[in-house]
Amino acid sequence: MMDINVGSRNNNIWISGIMGVIVGDALGCPVQFRPREEVQAGPVTTMTGHGTYDMPVGTWTDDSSMTLALLDSIQDKGVIDLEDIMDRYVRWIRNGEYTPFGEAFDVGHGTMAAIARYMKGRDHKSCGGTTERDNGNGSLMRILPACLYAYEKKVEDKEAISMIHQVAGLTHNHIRGQIACGLYYFCAKSVLDEEGSLVERLQKGLDDGFRFYEEFLQDTSELSHYDRLRDMKRLSEVPESGIKSSGYVVDTIEAAIWSLITTDSFEECELAAVNLGDDSDTVGAIAGGLAGLFYGYKAIPEEWLEVIQKREWIEKLCQF
Repeated sequence: MMDINVGSRNNNIWISGIMGVIVGDALGCPVQFRPREEVQAGPVTTMTGHGTYDMPVGTWTDDSSMTLALLDSIQDKGVIDLEDIMDRYVRWIRNGEYTPFGEAFDVGHGTMAAIARYMKGRDHKSCGGTTERDNGNGSLMRILPACLYAYEKKVEDKEAISMIHQVAGLTHNHIRGQIACGLYYFCAKSVLDEEGSLVERLQKGLDDGFRFYEEFLQDTSELSHYDRLRDMKRLSEVPESGIKSSGYVVDTIEAAIWSLITTDSFEECELAAVNLGDDSDTVGAIAGGLAGLFYGYKAIPEEWLEVIQKREWIEKLCQF
């Protein structure tokens, strides 16, 4: 088994990052799919329950379920085993594994279609959607465990991105969505390795990511969809009205990064993210992963952590 306590500034980067994802997801779950105007008429200020899915406080959704399935696979196998990951996703859908209450809910169309193709006998290499319409955020929302695995194994960037693309491609196998996952990896790596402010670290990570893809891709036209992420200062000056929080992967990563660079704490970041409305749980989860890595587990409000469903089991899963 891998030793995850590597003496980082956050001690255990797995519990900091993964619980950041879970908390962001649970915080946004009650207002998911609600228009921004409606959410901000009675904004989220703390962890609540019910709402969109009428679930108890601290309930997390498919974002966390898939993240935990990927995490459990890595922990169990000690490697990225793509077939094993898909098998766990099947058990999530069929048996309710990796869920708060034994039943999968809030499953994205692209994710469900890919899992259905896999269950019908398509192998893991061909079950993910490959069209331009297959660029929802269902791969980005669950990619953090693969990023942390590559980081801790000190995998070279080319190999790391290839692996992350394969993990993303299990459900969303279009290059645009894969690029989002790759840029997220470079952000996580920089947050953990670099010094300076969060904005400075994210800028460094994105600079590295864009530089990599400009060399890696024969056709960089897909990379242009992410041009607003090239300049953190300029992005931070975009008003909230200019930030979309839809399920489109480009919108989602922009909204998550914007929430990170316009706030100064884990709590502020997550409240900014989920109060954008629409796909609030996923924006909260994606921002929460990086916020957790930067601010650390102890920066997550205890009153939020204490109501997370199956908290003890999740935190045990983060201990390799």
